[in-house]
Formats: sequence, structure tokens, C-alpha cells
Amino acid sequence: MKDTLRGDKTPQITIKTISVIGVAIMLFILFFLVKESVPILKEVSLFHLLMGMEWYPTYDPPDFGMLPLIVGSLSVTLVASLLAVPLSIMLAVFISEVCPNRLKELLKPVIEILGFFPSVVLGFIGMVVVAPWMVEHLKAYSGLNLLNAASLMGIMIIPTVTSLAEDSLSSIPKDLRDASYALGATRLETITKVVLPAALPGILQAILLGVMRAVGETMVVLMAAGGAAIIPISLMDPVRPLTSAIAAEMGETPVGSIHYHALFFAGLLLLVLTLGLNLLALRVERRARRF
Repeated sequence: MKDTLRGDKTPQITIKTISVIGVAIMLFILFFLVKESVPILKEVSLFHLLMGMEWYPTYDPPDFGMLPLIVGSLSVTLVASLLAVPLSIMLAVFISEVCPNRLKELLKPVIEILGFFPSVVLGFIGMVVVAPWMVEHLKAYSGLNLLNAASLMGIMIIPTVTSLAEDSLSSIPKDLRDASYALGATRLETITKVVLPAALPGILQAILLGVMRAVGETMVVLMAAGGAAIIPISLMDPVRPLTSAIAAEMGETPVGSIHYHALFFAGLLLLVLTLGLNLLALRVERRARRF
């Protein structure tokens, strides 16, 4: 009996230890970001950092307005989500509800494997293939722009959203579908009025994970977005999201300089943005569960 209790406690202690270590690591990262971000607030006001229209950290005097970077991150994420999420949900519905079993066994692993496609390869394709095509066929003055980066980022998040949404749809009991058919509903009515509402919380979580990947993506936006710190007014404008600014500038920034601390502040903004999206998604998910 004692050996059984000891065997039951071992996994519990292990899981708690791993959880505590994970939380401690996250708190350490947060502490480090805040510690390295605070010095910039002694030189530049918070209002100017968040609402400033110009990002020229190497000028004399430098300008650290991050609004174009923030808008760049949000715009690329929004366009990528608008392109990828509807297609992902349709793919998930097809695989779960319509696709023959033999094709399903082939299609789902292929989609999941695409989720591991290297982002640097997509960025390279955006530079050497998509960008020249946009200049030639869409008459864009620069092929490295918001639409290029968002399209590639949408390709990246499709496998994540599709796979997780399909898992959520497949977890709905078959009895619900049978009851709907017994009442005379068609397959389309069963999918739209029974299966999708029942799987909505899981679908929202899948969309959240896809959006989180888009917010934190670096290589695609670094290579395909154009790198211009401006507020875009069209899909063909180049942008410079927060992640690409950090990746492009951190390696050449003197440690301890104002520019160095400004980039850490940009990283802190990304963390706050991600946390805000998570809290919003949790609130939406709770409301969905009530209904």
C-alpha cells in the first residue's frame, strides 16, 4: 500500500516541480525585460515611445517613436489572420466531416508536417519569388511589403489552426450528429448549427495559437516585410514590425546604450501584447462555453 501511494505521489511531485520551474523561468524573463527596459523611460517619455511617429535610433539626436513598429506588427498579424483563419477552418471542417477516411489519413499528417516548415525558407521564397512577381504583376513599387509578409505568415499559421481545429471538431460526440440527422437536418445544417457551435471553444484556442505565432514571428517579416518604419496605408506598403526591428538592430547595438534599452522595451511590448490577446481569448472562450 505504501509503495502504491509513493508511486502515485511521484508523478504529482514531478509535474508540480516542472510547473514551478516553468513559472520561475517566465518570471525571470519578465524581470529581465523590465530591468533592461526601464532605463529608456529615463530618457524618453512613455507617451513618445508608444505614440511617436518616427523610429530613427541612430540619428543625432535619436528618435524612438514605436507607433509605426506597433502598427506594423498588428497589421501583418491582422492581414495574415484574415487570409489564413477562414481557410484553416474550412480545411478543418472538410477533414473532420467530409473527407473520406483514406484521404484523411494522408491529408492530416501532411498538414501537420507543413507546420514544421522553416520560416527562413518561406522568407527566402518571399524575397526571390513572391517579391518580383508582385512588382511585375501587381505593379508594386516594392515587392517586400505588408501583403508579401502577411501572405507568407498566413501559410505558416494554417497548419497550426487547421490541425487543432480539426481535433476539436473530431472530439464532438457522434451522438450529436446522429440526433441532428434524426431530426431531419442536412449535413450542412448539422455542421453549421451543431458541430461548429459545440467545438467553438476549441476552435477559438486554435485561432489563438495561430495568432500568437504570427505576432512572434521574426524571419518572415524580417526578410519579406520591407523594413520601413512607417504606418502603412495600403497592402503594398513596406512595414517594420517589432520583431524584425529587434532582430535587425540588436546585433549592432552597443550594450547599455539607449538604443539597446529601447529594443528591450520593444520586446516587453510584444510580451504585453501577447498577454493581452491571451486574456481576450480566454474571455471569449468563457462566454462561448456559457452558450
